[in-house]
Amino acid sequence: MLSAFSNSLKIPELRARIGFTFALIFVCRLVATVPAPGVDARALSAAIDNIASRVGGGFLGLFDMFSGGALARCAVGALGIMPYISASIILQLMTAVIPALERLAREGESGRQKITQYTRYLTLALCVVQGSTVAISLERARDLLSLPNEIVLSPGWQFRAMAVLTLTTGTMLMMWLGEQITDRGIGNGISLIITVNIVSRAPAAAQMTMQRFQMGTFNLFHLLALFVMLFVVIAGTIAVTQAERKIPIQYAKRVVGRKVYSGQKAHFPLRINYSGVMPIIFASAILMFPAKILGLIPVDFFKRLATKLEVGSPLHLVLFGLMILFFSYFWVATQFNPIQIADDLKKYGAYVPGIRPGRPTAEFLDRTMTRLTLAGAVFLTVIAVIPSVMARQFGIPWLIASFFGGTSLLIIVGVMLDTMRQVESHLVMRHYDGFLTKGKLRSRR
Repeated sequence: MLSAFSNSLKIPELRARIGFTFALIFVCRLVATVPAPGVDARALSAAIDNIASRVGGGFLGLFDMFSGGALARCAVGALGIMPYISASIILQLMTAVIPALERLAREGESGRQKITQYTRYLTLALCVVQGSTVAISLERARDLLSLPNEIVLSPGWQFRAMAVLTLTTGTMLMMWLGEQITDRGIGNGISLIITVNIVSRAPAAAQMTMQRFQMGTFNLFHLLALFVMLFVVIAGTIAVTQAERKIPIQYAKRVVGRKVYSGQKAHFPLRINYSGVMPIIFASAILMFPAKILGLIPVDFFKRLATKLEVGSPLHLVLFGLMILFFSYFWVATQFNPIQIADDLKKYGAYVPGIRPGRPTAEFLDRTMTRLTLAGAVFLTVIAVIPSVMARQFGIPWLIASFFGGTSLLIIVGVMLDTMRQVESHLVMRHYDGFLTKGKLRSRR
């Protein structure tokens, strides 16, 4: 592992890419730190910290985590990169149901560039809408968050216009920086920005843990248990993230001119966690609204129901798990097309041994993916509820518990593995040992 890191700096191209990536990430963190004009950042930070201290932190806590604390500081990058992520998800879902977008996606590089352009336009529109919502919410934050003083110094249309322009510019700048990292750096730029924003909260979580240890709230046994649990959860997440079912593929013999090419054997990988972190994001976003809406109704029954739907309550955990199961299958149904895969295999003269080409192959792939999705959905449910259980049942602060599961851990593990694979490809291409493989195999002959 250490030799792989040292070898990464010996390759000039890889060293330049890594340096370029770190430089742009520093700029992204700078954008998430510079405060926006016209807002009392200290009062807003105190209000969001008060909300985030509750179980789950609510929607503001989740949004602030993805922005790396920029929302709490009301920084230029307070919206973070989430409008771009939302636009990408919307277009990805629309590609599965709109034939015109599906044709663009199958046109190759030109079609992907067109979809990327649509994603940027939709990101700009979402930034304007979300920026306007944030500006209006900041003006009414005293009533919404029950604060003693106003957060906005000079409310009015001038502040709203300035806030929308500032927040939109910050998000578009971060989107451009992410694309530059993808093209000229190492790893996926957008994913790396989100990961760095999440990891930026780790020092504060470690400091809070040590403070509780010094005050006597945590003892040595608690620290050891947290360390062991963190290791087990990360190891399990890595194992399930990389796990896949390899479907054997056999290519038929081909005759090209006077040459006869024998059939080759290959495999088609089906990932167990095919939907990734999307079911948790969808379920979290949807479950935020019922409790808020029911709490506004002046009826005792609805207020009691809103209390039972709070993050971390038994009813919330049950609904959360069921929605993760539903969205796991929903995402696979919209993104995984067994009929197209079966047609592509048939077109290239490939087949699954023991399965007839065409419709039987599609049914086999669909049945196999359904079983794998159940295992992946159960895994996502367990990972998603761990922070809530730790915070509510054991009294561990949410800032600490969020690193033991949920969306943040899945994003960190997935992005780090993808970045390590890209670095390893550069190392192996130049005959160096990578992160995931060590040594060279020698033939017995």
